[in-house]
Amino acid sequence: MQKVRIGIVTVSDRASRGEYEDLGGPAMRDWLEQALATPWEAVARLVPDEQDQVEAVLRELCDEEGCCLVVTTGGTGPAPRDITPEATAAVCDKILDGFGEQMRAVSLKFVPTAILSRQIAGTRGRSLLINLPGKPSAIKDCLEAVFPAVPYCIDLIEGPYLETRPEVIAAFRPKHAKKPQD
Repeated sequence: MQKVRIGIVTVSDRASRGEYEDLGGPAMRDWLEQALATPWEAVARLVPDEQDQVEAVLRELCDEEGCCLVVTTGGTGPAPRDITPEATAAVCDKILDGFGEQMRAVSLKFVPTAILSRQIAGTRGRSLLINLPGKPSAIKDCLEAVFPAVPYCIDLIEGPYLETRPEVIAAFRPKHAKKPQD
């Protein structure tokens, strides 16, 4: 059985220059390792806050690396160099507004500055892209808020069948949705 591929992208000028340790990328990977029962492998990238470079990495992970899911961290605030949502929107076929709305709603329970977050999600071909915040605890909160819908979304875009560990996070699929035969 071929492993599912998941893109993990950290967008950060300072981390890409080696000025500080990337904590967001490892936090996303750790959460996914706990949550997913389906065998998978990470395809990790670390890029500066340059829109053309972020767009290129997102296209590469979706189109060339075959990642069914691409999660990003960093670059979602209002600062001039925060361009991750713009890069994501530029490469997506469809934007799924509910992801960003839910992540902000959950984050606002913890910190009032969550209103400044601009993370989005969308699809590109058979890939789902989700922008996450940069702080590891916020990454966990946001993934827990939206991940129940992720496996079914990937079903709908004809990606691989993802199974979660229900003791960590329960995936929701409508009763009519059936697991494909191997």
